[in-house]
Amino acid sequence: MPSEVGKLLIYLGLFLIVLGTLMVFLPKLNLPLGNLPGDIKLKKDNFEVYIPIASSLLISLLLTVVLNLLFLLFSKR
Repeated sequence: MPSEVGKLLIYLGLFLIVLGTLMVFLPKLNLPLGNLPGDIKLKKDNFEVYIPIASSLLISLLLTVVLNLLFLLFSKR
């Protein structure tokens, strides 16, 4: 049991390192996330709504592919 918790903490730490690195370097790449054709922006006088449908779908697709590849690599056979 303690070794499982230790492994979980290590994986969580690695995930946070990767996430932090992405948060630092992704804005410098000038990706059009948030400005894709399927993203909805509504602006009125004192009202603003932003619904990033296309960006959410793209991120979901990329994360699905990456996580499936990781699960394939680390699956116990």
